[in-house]
Amino acid sequence: MLTLTENAQAVVKGLTQDVEQPTAGLRIASEQDQLAVSVVPQPQPTDVVVDAGDARVYIAQDTAPVLDDQTLDAARTPEGIGFTLAQTV
Repeated sequence: MLTLTENAQAVVKGLTQDVEQPTAGLRIASEQDQLAVSVVPQPQPTDVVVDAGDARVYIAQDTAPVLDDQTLDAARTPEGIGFTLAQTV
């Protein structure tokens, strides 16, 4: 299952705190052979839910196997927030 670093947890929480839904989270899905990240008010019925502290990440069902052994990290960059994936050790 996808894990989140403390940095990623803080960023996800920050991105979703302005959405007026207690179920708001970050959704990761495959789109045209790339991963797309978006803030959503709630998961899709088939999404895999990852709860990490106060951060929620929803993974599209067809994308979940790709992220099964990955760790999500986040950092601020000059362009905004950047997410990276690394193999979980």
